[in-house]
Amino acid sequence: MNPTPPRRKRPPPRPQVVLLGPILHARGSGGATGSAARWRVAVTFLLEGDQEPPDLLVEGVLLPVPPRFLYAWADMPPVGPDLSDAYAQPCPSGPMQLWRYDFAVPRGLQDGHAAYGFQGDERRWRFTVPGTAMAPRIAYNACGGCEDESSIQAEGLSRNAMWGHLLGRHRANPFHLMLMGGDQVYADGLWEQLPALKEAASRPLMRRVEVKEPPELERELDAWYLATYRHAWNQPEAAAMLASVPGLRMWDDHDIIDGWGSHPESLLQSPVYQAIYRAARRAFRLFQIGMTDDDPIETLMAPEPPGFTQGIMVNGIGILAPDLRSERRPDQVFSLRSLRHLPRWLEHFSACGHLLVMSSVPLIFTSFGLLERVLNLIPGRQKMEDDLRDQWRSPAHTQEWLQVVEALLDFSRRQNCSVTILSGEVHLGAYGRIDSGDVTLRQCVSSGIVHPAPHGLAVDMMERMAAKPEKLRGGLHLTMEPMPGREKRLLTVRNWLSLTGTDEGGLLAEWHGEGMAAPMALSIPLRQRD
Repeated sequence: MNPTPPRRKRPPPRPQVVLLGPILHARGSGGATGSAARWRVAVTFLLEGDQEPPDLLVEGVLLPVPPRFLYAWADMPPVGPDLSDAYAQPCPSGPMQLWRYDFAVPRGLQDGHAAYGFQGDERRWRFTVPGTAMAPRIAYNACGGCEDESSIQAEGLSRNAMWGHLLGRHRANPFHLMLMGGDQVYADGLWEQLPALKEAASRPLMRRVEVKEPPELERELDAWYLATYRHAWNQPEAAAMLASVPGLRMWDDHDIIDGWGSHPESLLQSPVYQAIYRAARRAFRLFQIGMTDDDPIETLMAPEPPGFTQGIMVNGIGILAPDLRSERRPDQVFSLRSLRHLPRWLEHFSACGHLLVMSSVPLIFTSFGLLERVLNLIPGRQKMEDDLRDQWRSPAHTQEWLQVVEALLDFSRRQNCSVTILSGEVHLGAYGRIDSGDVTLRQCVSSGIVHPAPHGLAVDMMERMAAKPEKLRGGLHLTMEPMPGREKRLLTVRNWLSLTGTDEGGLLAEWHGEGMAAPMALSIPLRQRD
C-alpha cells in the first residue's frame, strides 16, 4: 500500500500589479440631508493583465466585495518620442483593465476608519468614515497640472508641493470628502505628441476642420489620455490623497483640450475634434467618475446624456457639481434642457443647511467683457479670446449667467439654505459675493494646486478691475472682497481650499497658500430658517 503523498502547499496568490489607483469615489449617504447610517463609496483600480482580480475586503463590511469590470486597454501605441520621463511611465505589453468595487460602510455618531485591500494580499489602504453627528471636513482643489510642466520648475517651484501640504493636513485631521473642480489633468500636449495629429497640428486653427480622422487616431488618443492620467495621479502625494479620501470630480477644458466648447462650432464638430472629445469623455467617465457608459452611477443627476451633473449630501451639506463642459458651445455654458433641470436639481438639496455648488469657472468674478470686445475687433483669433469666452462673465453668456444667479438666489431664499459656489480655473484665489436684499451668494475661488499663478501686468489689471463693485439687473450687487486679512482681492500663489463645519452650524473656509504661515479664514454663516 502506497503511502499518501504529502499535500503540496499552494503558492500564495501573486499580488495584483496596480498601474493606477486606488481611486476612491464618494457616493454619499441616503436620507434627506445625507445623514443616513451608511457611507457609500466606490474604488477603482487599473490593473495589469486580463484576469478578474480577487474580491475586496473592507473593514466594517461583512462580505467580500466583488469586482465589476469597467474597461480594457490592449496593444497601446507609444504616446510620443519627445514625452518627458515623467509621462513615459512603463506600459505593459499585455492588456490593462479597469475594475470597480462598490460598498457601503456603517457609520456611528463619531468618525470611523475603514481599511480596504485585495483578498489574499497584505496591502491595505484606509479612509475616514464621517460620523453622523460630525461636522463635515471637505477639501477642494483644481488645476492639477500645467500646459508645459517645465514652466513649474522654471519658476523655482516643486510640482507637488501643495499636494504634499494637503496630504499633511489630511494626515493631521482627516478629510471626509475631496472635491476636485476641474482641470485635474492637462491633456493639451496631444498636438505635439501624437503622430496621427501631425497633419492637423501643422495647420492654422480653422483649417483643421478639413482634416479627416486618421484610422489610428482613436488608439493613440486612448493611449494619450491613459498616460496623462497615470502621470498626474501616480504622483506620490496625489496618489495618497486619491486612495485615502473619497472624491467627487467635475471636468473642465484641459481635461479635454484647452478651450473645449468655446471654439467655433464648425471646429468642435470636425472629425478630429470629435475624436478628441470622445476619447477625453471616455477617460473622464472611467477615471474621474468610475462609471461605464451603460451603467449610470447613483450620484448622477442628469437624466440623459451628454451631461455628467452630479450631487451628493453629507451631514446637512449638499454638493451640486453641474457639468459645464459636455454641452458648452461659444454661445452657451448649459443647454436649454439643463437650465430647465436646474431648479429640480436644486430642490434635491432643500433640506440641507448649506449647498456647495461646484462651478468649474467662477460664477461670481470680475467681468472682462470690455477686453473681450477689443480682441473681437482684431482680425484672427487672439490667444486670450477663447479663455475669455470660456468665462461665465463673457458677454456671450450674460443672460444665461443671470438666469443661473437668480435661480440660486431664489433657492436660497425659499429654502433658507446658504449657497456657496466653489471654483478654480483662473489660477488664483479670490472671494466674491452677490447681494440681493437679505440673500447673499458667496464665491470661493481656489486654484491651482499644481498650476503656477499668473503674475505681472495682467494680474495688476485684474486687481484694479476687481476693486470696482458692480450693480447688476434687478438690484443685485456684485463685490469682489479683499481676501481675509489682506488688502488685495487676488491671491497670487498656488493654493487649495478647506471647508469645515463649525459648532454654530456655519462653515469655515480656509485658503491654504504656498509659502503662507497660516491659512486665510472666512466664516460663512448658516442662513437662519423661518
